[in-house]
Amino acid sequence: MNRSLQSQPKPPAASVLLIVAVLWVATVVSALGVVATTQLVRRDVNSLETLRREAAQLQVQWGQYLLEQSTWAAYGRVENAAISELNMMAPTPEDIVMISGDRIIDGRGQAQAPAAGGQ
Repeated sequence: MNRSLQSQPKPPAASVLLIVAVLWVATVVSALGVVATTQLVRRDVNSLETLRREAAQLQVQWGQYLLEQSTWAAYGRVENAAISELNMMAPTPEDIVMISGDRIIDGRGQAQAPAAGGQ
């Protein structure tokens, strides 16, 4: 049994050194890859957080615009602007005309003939 162990040739020192060198280079390349990937992830996380902050600010701004829009569109304000700036007024009952299908009813409740040629 001792002879079988002794009869196996030992690898030359140069091949062992080559294997160690290749493994060392692979380890260094792998470490550099980890460092580069970590840096890219940090950069992307920072960009993501910046975009999230911007989205939150835009959401607040959108809410403010909705509030402003509802203020400008309030019924009382629109009515006052229509009266003061455009000289508009509510129609009298005599001025109201209802159209129902092919019938036209004036403000006094009387049916009128439809316009000629209109359908």
